[in-house]
Amino acid sequence: MKYCNGETPNNRLLAFFFTSCVEESRRRHAAQVHQLYMAMEWCTRSCADSKTSKTPRRPFEKERLDNEMKIVGEFGLKNKREVWRVQLLLAKMRANARELLTLDEKNPKRIFEGQALIRRCVRLGLLEEDKRELDYVLAIKVQDIMSRRLQTLVFKQNLAKSLHHARVLIRQRHIRVGRQMVNIPSFLVRVEQEKHIEFALTSPHGGGRPGRVKRKNAGGGGDAAEDEE
Repeated sequence: MKYCNGETPNNRLLAFFFTSCVEESRRRHAAQVHQLYMAMEWCTRSCADSKTSKTPRRPFEKERLDNEMKIVGEFGLKNKREVWRVQLLLAKMRANARELLTLDEKNPKRIFEGQALIRRCVRLGLLEEDKRELDYVLAIKVQDIMSRRLQTLVFKQNLAKSLHHARVLIRQRHIRVGRQMVNIPSFLVRVEQEKHIEFALTSPHGGGRPGRVKRKNAGGGGDAAEDEE
């Protein structure tokens, strides 16, 4: 093999050229693999963050099962997934509080995020005004969050006969919070919104149009009265 000028190529140059090509291909392949790994890690984190509940590690632990059944019966829940959802929310709040407590008191992150977390807990009625510290966030229980659900507050304000009746009223769009109609029983009510829980304007309980059964009975009663006359 000769070049155009008639010189013979050096074997060392060929080996160097071949080695550089192989290294470049490996480098590109490694970069592509790294990008793919980062994309998969991002997808995994996003899916993990989007989960609203987390199943327990030990599904047949008697003490936990009894505790969950007690909470389900006490607050009139639909299933245990609602308990797991609140437990996951509480676990995230506690994890943030523990992470912030490890930082220095003058750390900007602890000051900013700590005040935001405490302000949110106070707004939801989970903490009192005289307990605006991160240490008290760790003492919040599942029952404290359950007591701030719309379903529980509707029953406590005597708008429903029972917790299950309160859930039915909410799902059938009879309850509003302020001017907004809410049909989610697990809606967390703020302290300033608690006094604005009442029947919706379109509900028969709030002075709206009578229900289908009542209209039907009223119509049938009127026809019977006309027949008797």
